[in-house]
Amino acid sequence: MLERVRKTYASIGSFGSEATPFYGLSAALAITGPLMVGALTGRAAPGAMIALGAFLVAQRAPEGPYGAQARNLGSAVILVSLGSAFGGLLSGHPWLSVLAVPPVVAVGSAVSWIGSTAGLAVLLAAVRPAGSGIVYLGILELIGGLLFCVIVLAPWPARRLRPLRDALADAADAVAGVLDAVAQEIGSQDAAPLEAVEITNPELAAVVHTIDWEDQRRAASEALTEARSTYALYRTGHGREEPTRPERLLDALSRLLHETVALRALIEAERGQPPHRNREWELEAHVAIAALAARLRLLSEAVRTAGESPLGAPLGDLDSAAIRRLARQSDRIRRAGMAGDEDLVAVALIDQIDRAIDRIAGGVDSARRLVKAGLRLGFGPPQLPTPHPVSAWDRLVTAVRTRSPAFRQATRVYVTAVVAMSLSAALHVEHGQWMVITAMLSLRGTYGETIDRVIERVIGTGVGSAVAALLLTLAPDQITTAVIVFVFALVAFTLRHIIITYWFLFGTPLGLMLLDFSTPSNWTAAGERIGLTLAGGVLTVLAVRLLWPAGHAERLPRQLRALLGSHANLVRATAEVVVGEREQLPHDLIVTAEENAEDVADTRDRLAHERVPDHQRIRELRTAIAAAHRIRDHLIAVGRMTREHGADSGPVPEILDRIADLLEESAAVMADPAPEPADQEGPSTEERLDEEFAALDEHLAAIARRRREEVKAGVGEEAFTPLRDTLLQISGTRYALRSLRRDADILVTNTLSAARPTPPEPAPAAEQKPGEQLQETG
Repeated sequence: MLERVRKTYASIGSFGSEATPFYGLSAALAITGPLMVGALTGRAAPGAMIALGAFLVAQRAPEGPYGAQARNLGSAVILVSLGSAFGGLLSGHPWLSVLAVPPVVAVGSAVSWIGSTAGLAVLLAAVRPAGSGIVYLGILELIGGLLFCVIVLAPWPARRLRPLRDALADAADAVAGVLDAVAQEIGSQDAAPLEAVEITNPELAAVVHTIDWEDQRRAASEALTEARSTYALYRTGHGREEPTRPERLLDALSRLLHETVALRALIEAERGQPPHRNREWELEAHVAIAALAARLRLLSEAVRTAGESPLGAPLGDLDSAAIRRLARQSDRIRRAGMAGDEDLVAVALIDQIDRAIDRIAGGVDSARRLVKAGLRLGFGPPQLPTPHPVSAWDRLVTAVRTRSPAFRQATRVYVTAVVAMSLSAALHVEHGQWMVITAMLSLRGTYGETIDRVIERVIGTGVGSAVAALLLTLAPDQITTAVIVFVFALVAFTLRHIIITYWFLFGTPLGLMLLDFSTPSNWTAAGERIGLTLAGGVLTVLAVRLLWPAGHAERLPRQLRALLGSHANLVRATAEVVVGEREQLPHDLIVTAEENAEDVADTRDRLAHERVPDHQRIRELRTAIAAAHRIRDHLIAVGRMTREHGADSGPVPEILDRIADLLEESAAVMADPAPEPADQEGPSTEERLDEEFAALDEHLAAIARRRREEVKAGVGEEAFTPLRDTLLQISGTRYALRSLRRDADILVTNTLSAARPTPPEPAPAAEQKPGEQLQETG
């Protein structure tokens, strides 16, 4: 526990998201305005209730387009009003509150759009003195919530497109980062010595350390997914047949990402070939790709600033000087290959790289034209969210039947809240709600997350309570207190997303000053709150230790089966692209495979926060997830490199089908119950893969010989013949397929190992028999 406290304290300086000054100012104005009016008119108590309603609604901190924020804040206003009225009915009846409040708290922990808002509103209203005007106080909190909504949504007409512009600009920046990661790999030396150097200055580290491809690739995929989700929340374009400009820009960025993935596969394949002794080609390729990344960043800034930043001159077909120089260098290598001075497969790969860069340049130019035309959207009512395909009742029944982690977490929260409120009611503890609030807001799905949150809340509440008591004691009047509240609200809501500890340090005294605004407070009350917060933390730790496990390890085999199955489907779809049955890889299959990988990654992170983490399983999951990411890249590359369906693909479709068989067979092994082992008839999948890859090598060698004979017979080197197209495709595809098989083997091996049942912990030495101890010692 002491080690956990030390690590949590050390992590306080780690920054999270960005500051939100506008949101902080909106919350501060909505909270402080009623306090000022109440203090000046002699109606401090109603002013404090209006401010409390604004405070509770402001804690939602919604993100995304203003339509989504309006829906989120509107639901919060309704929850606060209804919760205040319901809690008012419970005031003066502590044991009735024990029965009624915990279910609300538990439901809020399981339903994201409810959250802690309803539980806090009910709890704070239930502890008010009996006889308070229930409807009156509920209306006051409703007014406070609406006041905050009006202030924070006031810039809607002028800033309505800003979330979309930021999301599109972030996506363009992320794709540019992927291009930079590819550029640095051309002709690069081993970066391990530089990467091993510990650089404390972030700016210097960005110069010295290389860009990690997998990190950049994942960031680009997430940024595009986030941009699509943001655009989906806008009403404009709904029901229209033709895509809007933002949609077309998203499609263009997605194509650029896929082309870049294919480009990297070609560059890696070219590395494995005999050196072509042309360092000038590597330099020109590096410069050309870096120039395209810089051009994409110009587009990003133009999108972010609504056209105020320069776009740069149009690229044209081959108007870039760097691309023209690269084309000349590639042509020299091509002529050397036809003369027998260069390896023909390496020459074909360089030709493919040149064509891929041309396609990326064309994609960047298309995106430039879209940005130059403007990303305008019409006005329309906020779009309602798409209903879930499965009803809420069916999801609840499934959660209870499978004892899902969400159901277990909600039940844990319910039991903890019942215990905390029962103790408060039985012992007649004043301010007992702080014990319940600590338990409600600190209990997380894993042991490590819960301990971190308890430590941060206890420290923040202790310091915040002392600060609030001091300020309320020293403040000469309510006007001064309102000014202090404004400062604390501004800082708390501005820095909330950076470090949660800031929220505890500034948000705790803010809440205390609101609750005690119309009634005097003292050091005794502050001490009671600190003690009750500590007691709530103890209850939370006991709950996460004694109640049933979260169940993340139990659902892992099902998630791994889904991971293997979705990637097998993606492999088969790639085979259909190769043979011409599909034009391109279906976007929904790619998204499904990515989501399954993210589900496994989430489980891996939660397993790492358990009290006794299974480090071997966590390493296996990390390796499997990385392999799954690479598999999707290989498949995207194969799909982009085999777009000309007239070429002879040879055994490529059969190889893809065998890899899909391997993934599906491995998924079947983890089925519950596992299938009976079938009698082996003929060669295994691995043996058949070896045969297909041998056939692929023979196929490529035969094509290379026929291509040389074709050129010797008088066919022009630049002529687009079926043999040339086939050589270009197979030369790059072979390397991608070998990498695909390697990563498929890694994925299968690690998923099968990670899906094993967790071995029981060894019994303590004192509980073992003497003979067992001697045997272990021997």
